[in-house]
Amino acid sequence: MATFHFDLVSPEKLAFSGEVDQVDVPGFEGDFGVLAGHAPVVAALRPGILTVIAGGTKQKIIVLGGLAEVSEKGLTVLADVAHSLDELDHAQFADTIAEMEAKLSEHEGDELDLALARLDHYKSIQHQIGTTAMH
Repeated sequence: MATFHFDLVSPEKLAFSGEVDQVDVPGFEGDFGVLAGHAPVVAALRPGILTVIAGGTKQKIIVLGGLAEVSEKGLTVLADVAHSLDELDHAQFADTIAEMEAKLSEHEGDELDLALARLDHYKSIQHQIGTTAMH
């Protein structure tokens, strides 16, 4: 299988840089997979699990929003937050969800819709971590 270059950057660090076989990206308008030779595209990320496949191994990384750009140079993901599942503090993540739920009453209209969508994404990540993230 042909490989391509992938960089995952967050404000804190360069989370990943190297040659990969495939990257599955949680796009805001739907998840998509990137292989070598993918057509150029820029897409917004939703909070979710990004999967990196290289050399027959899978690495799962939680991203909490950002942008993905596929170009002739490969794939670059600029994530607001990027954490390996190994680095995730599950209790803190659950606390974040509880805080988001408690603050829902502070929102109204379009702001409430956005808060509910973000909460739904976080809960989806929590569910994936508990059921399929280690496969």
